[in-house]
Amino acid sequence: LHLHVGTMKRSRGRKAAHAADPTSSRVSPPSLPTGTTDATFDTGTAMERPPNVQVQPFAPPEDWRWVLGAIKRARGAGGAPVDTMGCEKISEDAAPDAKGRRFVTLVSAMLSSQTKDPITHAATARLVTHGCTPENISHTPEEVLDAIIVPVGFHTRKAGYLRAAAQICVDTYGGDIPPDVRGLMALPGVGPKMSYLVMNVGWGVASGICVDVHVHRIAQRLGWVPAVAFGKDGTTPKKSRSPEDTRQALESWLPKEEWVDINPLLVGHGQLTCTPLRPKCGECIVNGTCPAAFSEPAQGAKSPSPKKPKREQLAGARRQGGTFKNSNSA
Repeated sequence: LHLHVGTMKRSRGRKAAHAADPTSSRVSPPSLPTGTTDATFDTGTAMERPPNVQVQPFAPPEDWRWVLGAIKRARGAGGAPVDTMGCEKISEDAAPDAKGRRFVTLVSAMLSSQTKDPITHAATARLVTHGCTPENISHTPEEVLDAIIVPVGFHTRKAGYLRAAAQICVDTYGGDIPPDVRGLMALPGVGPKMSYLVMNVGWGVASGICVDVHVHRIAQRLGWVPAVAFGKDGTTPKKSRSPEDTRQALESWLPKEEWVDINPLLVGHGQLTCTPLRPKCGECIVNGTCPAAFSEPAQGAKSPSPKKPKREQLAGARRQGGTFKNSNSA
């Protein structure tokens, strides 16, 4: 009941926002036949799930297949930075064999944190020119690596991570990268998001969904994850949802054959349309079914701000020994 009421409130807000923007257009999905649903899915794979973590069963929206297909059709034209500069793109011609491409994929993933795709792509390309092999990176001084990867976010720290990770690849894996999520996450500077991305792209194994800021944001906007995330006991609500919460929720119902492609699909959608601030809901192909459509100011719209008091008003208030109160402020 709580979730249903919340959805109704969001729906009323969207209608009001849409009424104020008559130039926008909505696209509604076809109705499902009476009595049919996409069912409630089980809690999915526990292959890479941390121990003692309970995942609540979750039923995605009935129209999730239509929404997914519509976003795929819209994204078919490409045009997003991830389509040409994502981690899986730079490695294609960066090394002569699969082993070398896997390491370049790992390096690109490590650089991508808190960094835009074009900057990551350029920095990875410079490392490839320098010689992006575990042996060469492990023998390159950190200050040299740092200079190569600037202006990547946290470049000095990442230079140290790169050198240490490369040394582990040489010493432990014979110049290759770890073959599983556990081994990847043991590398310095590598977290769950990077590990799943490297497994999906580098090894071609769908071991989990790579959830970055775009996937995390869009999954919530589409209602593809529960409104509330719970702690390890499965009953205590958390104050905020983490990307790991989103990954576990998505993996509980999204078919495994979609796990690899869902990241670049939603990343591109987030870069082009479903942006973090002022999303382009009027241009979105799923704006007729998205619970968050038109709930935020559109691009080009200005948020109302309180008017500044005039100089003479402030001076008058000071003469009277008081404080000017702006009637436009809350």
